[in-house]
Amino acid sequence: MDVFSRYAPFVQDYIYNHGWHNLRAIQVAAAEELFNTDHNVLLSLPLLQGKPRPPFFPILTDLQEHPANSIQCLYIAPLKALINDQYDRLTDLCQDTGINVWRWHGDVSQSSKRRLLKHPSGILQITPESLESFMINKHMDIPHLFHGLRYIVIDELHSFLRSDRGGQTFCLIERLSKLADVHPRRIGLSATIGNISAASKFLGAGSDYQTVAPKVNSTGQVWRLSMEHFYKTDPQASADNFDPAQLIGPKTDQAPELADPGIGYIFEHTRGKKSV
Repeated sequence: MDVFSRYAPFVQDYIYNHGWHNLRAIQVAAAEELFNTDHNVLLSLPLLQGKPRPPFFPILTDLQEHPANSIQCLYIAPLKALINDQYDRLTDLCQDTGINVWRWHGDVSQSSKRRLLKHPSGILQITPESLESFMINKHMDIPHLFHGLRYIVIDELHSFLRSDRGGQTFCLIERLSKLADVHPRRIGLSATIGNISAASKFLGAGSDYQTVAPKVNSTGQVWRLSMEHFYKTDPQASADNFDPAQLIGPKTDQAPELADPGIGYIFEHTRGKKSV
């Protein structure tokens, strides 16, 4: 069975409704590991702007197939802005599915936090600092809230490497797992990891599972760039017999003789000045 067919129907509908003609190689690799193995997974991500993170399609499929009255996926990100961005995308994806997506940081309302504590389920998105506060202030609630935890997703993993913040975050993960008596798989995400082997060891330290980093042969992307410019004074480019070279004074740079005169004009009028 191919990866798309293995996704839950609501995930398939989401992909279709957004006009995606195919899945990225990293999405396929994530799904194959999460569906077919019990490994921890390190994913070196390309820029997939405007899309949910690759592991969430298989994770959400699993959550729909095996619901529980517990938080089942913990998503840890270093920045509230990243949490808020993914929260909007996941909320849209999970609409009318019964899978709840929660946030827990300083900007989240107390009413939303109380609803989570009363009805734990789905995905909880949190910063390391908020997780530490959560562990201190909600210590006795951990077994009830996380007894069905299956996945821990650590976004921007590179920001946790070789830092006190990273060490503390993984200590919190270990403490939470022991208190809730769970053995969640770990999924690390990053676009800027240089040493995959070292990062895999860091991600899997103390875990019961093997950690893998699937290699993905992504196809190259073709970028087409263009520039439009206008002139401060007439004549404009739309005029008949327009020659931009006539607007440019003596050259002060070493631009090639065949360089676009419009670029030379921009250079002359912005050199040494603040430009927007």
